[in-house]
Amino acid sequence: MPEKDLSQYLAYLLASANRRMRIGLAQSIAAEEVTEEHWRILQVLADEQGRSMGDLAEAVLLNHPALTKNIDKLVARGLVQRAADPADSRRVLVYISDLGLETVARLRKSVDAHHEQIEEALGPRKTSQLKKLLESFIDETEPN
Repeated sequence: MPEKDLSQYLAYLLASANRRMRIGLAQSIAAEEVTEEHWRILQVLADEQGRSMGDLAEAVLLNHPALTKNIDKLVARGLVQRAADPADSRRVLVYISDLGLETVARLRKSVDAHHEQIEEALGPRKTSQLKKLLESFIDETEPN
């Protein structure tokens, strides 16, 4: 029986596309000396609402230990801060700082430029189709 080529597997294609996206994104935000994970954290916190670590972990697709490590780095740089939840002092909330807001504004320009390059390469129609397919895949394959 002939072996199936690795590139014929959806898992491989998604991993390959993710790798290319991450490399391009890393290059676009390198000047700010942040990682993709840092950008996602800052982007979510940019609404200035503050988030619990659990809510933030889910929103930025990180497990708790990885999130804690990233938050520690962002706190050290003055981009985010931790504070007790006014409604429950046992709970810690994470907030973006003024410096973090300035940084995320610059990052947004770089990330948007990166996404515009991808849309230019694919065209607006294919880009829209790809987003819809990925959203559908995420929604329809969510674990119970």
